[in-house]
Amino acid sequence: MEELNDFSEEQNESNFDLKAELYKYLAYWRWILLGFLIGGLIAYLYNRYTISKFRTTATMIVVDEKENNVMSALPSGSGTILSLDNDGLQSQIEKLKSKQLVSSVVEELDLNVEYYIEGNIITVEAYKSSPVLIEFISKDSLVDDSSLNIFVTPTSDTTYILENKELNYSAEHSIGEVVNLMNLEFIILPRSGNEEGSFKRTSSVNIRISPVKEVTNNLIASLTISPKGKAKDILELNIVNESSRKSKDFLNKLMHRFNEEGVQDKQEVAENTTAFIQERLEMITTELDSVEGGIADFKRENRIMNVESGAAEFQSKFSAAEQEIFNLETQLQLLSSIEDLLKQQNKYDFLPEVGINEGGISGLINSYNTLVMERNLYLKGGTEKNPIVEALSDQLDSLRGNLFENIASTRESLNVRLRELGQRENVAEGRFRNFPGLEKGMRSIERQQQIKEQLYLFLLQRREEAAISYAATASVARVVDSAFTLDRPVDPAPWLILIAGFIIGLVIPIGIIFLKNLLDTKIHHKGDLQILIKTVPFIGEVPRITADQNDVIHLNDRSPLAESFRILRTNLAYLIQNKDKNVGDVIFVTSTVKGEGKTFISYNLSRTLASSGKKVLLIGADIRNPKLHRYTKSTAGAKEKGLSDYLYDYNVTAIDVTSITKENEIEVDVILSGPIPPNPAELLMNDRMEELIELSRKKYDYVIVDTAPAMIVTDTLLISQLADYTLYVTRADFTEKKFLDFPKDLKKQGKLKGLAVILNDVDYSKFSYGAQYGYSYGYGYGYGADEESRWDRLKKRLFK
Repeated sequence: MEELNDFSEEQNESNFDLKAELYKYLAYWRWILLGFLIGGLIAYLYNRYTISKFRTTATMIVVDEKENNVMSALPSGSGTILSLDNDGLQSQIEKLKSKQLVSSVVEELDLNVEYYIEGNIITVEAYKSSPVLIEFISKDSLVDDSSLNIFVTPTSDTTYILENKELNYSAEHSIGEVVNLMNLEFIILPRSGNEEGSFKRTSSVNIRISPVKEVTNNLIASLTISPKGKAKDILELNIVNESSRKSKDFLNKLMHRFNEEGVQDKQEVAENTTAFIQERLEMITTELDSVEGGIADFKRENRIMNVESGAAEFQSKFSAAEQEIFNLETQLQLLSSIEDLLKQQNKYDFLPEVGINEGGISGLINSYNTLVMERNLYLKGGTEKNPIVEALSDQLDSLRGNLFENIASTRESLNVRLRELGQRENVAEGRFRNFPGLEKGMRSIERQQQIKEQLYLFLLQRREEAAISYAATASVARVVDSAFTLDRPVDPAPWLILIAGFIIGLVIPIGIIFLKNLLDTKIHHKGDLQILIKTVPFIGEVPRITADQNDVIHLNDRSPLAESFRILRTNLAYLIQNKDKNVGDVIFVTSTVKGEGKTFISYNLSRTLASSGKKVLLIGADIRNPKLHRYTKSTAGAKEKGLSDYLYDYNVTAIDVTSITKENEIEVDVILSGPIPPNPAELLMNDRMEELIELSRKKYDYVIVDTAPAMIVTDTLLISQLADYTLYVTRADFTEKKFLDFPKDLKKQGKLKGLAVILNDVDYSKFSYGAQYGYSYGYGYGYGADEESRWDRLKKRLFK
């Protein structure tokens, strides 16, 4: 078997033990189970008495503006003047959630007035089912901004008590009686809504009036609107509320109002468009009349009916004038030729017939040529002296003179006519030159006329289209699914709340235990000594004893305490089995601080060793704070002198301070501490202590020395080298974990010999597994001990 003292090398294993951590919590399984059950109970009560909230859903399709527009079917096309801009689906969502729209629904459905019927535990809203109604006489604007909380408790069929806790108001009123409260005038009526009705058997009703703005904001906050699936024109409206009927009315009315206002907006656009067109038509009519009047004035001023025909007329006149001038100038040339010929030729030669009709010239020439012809005939038969010839010569001379005169007068007449024609030609030429400018001006006026006429006709057409659009305005949205409420509540979710309650019921006690363990600085079981027992052997645990149990073991004792010391004795035997058997073993018992039970361990260990037939001496070496006398004060044969007397007085022998005790047939020799000296350290340093130990080890099998705490005073360290073994006592729920490094350091430094650890005052009721973490012996194992039934043990653990 591996020796218990083979702990020279420190192990590097991890300190974490999952099983140990779990059993830290399982030790409080009652509290964990209680928290689990309480959490489930609270969750059940919450589900039972919390008013459920249900989700109400509605679906609507937003009609595309282009498809919805009547104007798209008209000849003019899509009707851009009258169509509403399509801001997209998001803009429709914002319109549906607008305060103006929601507040109009709130006012129409009177959602700012709520009726609640008070029950024994919960208060339930009575939407459209309240046995009493409130009817306001005050203006709606005042009611919409008011906040009022009143209680109506019918006392008879026609009377009721009205209460307001804020104003400490309580008074009895009758049905139909006008009540003035907080500047609001109202009457209370039964469900029938008239003053002839009665309350009958009606419980108290809580009427709450809230400002419309507040109700609107709450509804907008709880209203969710989103596109449904991948559709780009379908919206899904959701709202969560305690009253499913109210939710359905709200969503249906909201969709109705949305469509109604959309139609109104379109009709308003159509009306505004019609008014605008009518105004423009009147303006354009005036402008068109002005343009047409301008055309008439232009023609009147320029004395033309048409620029093209006027230009052709003046062109014709100009050409005719030029032709006449040409003819007149030709006549003048001919006259000049005739005149020159008359002057140059003989008197009685023939003149040429040139066709000059002006001034009778042609007639005179013809007459002149006839007379010349007659004269020539008479000359052929006679001479110039012939009287006939002479008469003809006289006529020709006279006619020749007339001819010169006619030529001169005709020339003057032709010149006058030629000058007139020149003037007329100049006038025609000037008028003709003005015609391009007249044509440009005319065309500008005509262009304005055409524009005004086209705009006039366009506006006439649009006015008719606007009238058609107003008369045939289609819906902006259509309801796909009217509001309906899902059967399963969304808040609270019963199973989720129940599971959460159980989980929280588990988490809270576990969290408390975790914090307790986290803040705990004490050791409780062997697992907490891992940092120490890696280098120092652990030889046993001593259980906690209750007030009704004996803290001293007896012969044939079958208690858990006695059994733990037997195990301690067995482990101690393994620790010292290789020692010389000719002398006794000196065992020091010490601790870190006082109160850890070293005296208790020392006394009972000595009795356990003595019960096996060994001679045992128990020395009380804690002379600063002696406690051993508490166990031996009633024992017969106890000496008055103790260790301090022996160390101080050299005349005192070991026999003088040794008391022989035999309590319950267990014989143990005891040396008490004696009086408390002023210089305990100096007394322990003298040779008397070493002499006592050497003398005792030859006489006894075991010398148990109850020493002082090692950390508080130096007494133990001064005499530690006299010991063969040192039992270091720690106490559960008492010793600080930070003190565990102290004995380990003492061993490393060689200040304590044969060091071993004992854990005292272990509460085994907190641990239930394994030898390493509590053993859970039940000590006694049935060695004549009374056996408890499983049911008795269970009741003892549950109701401890």
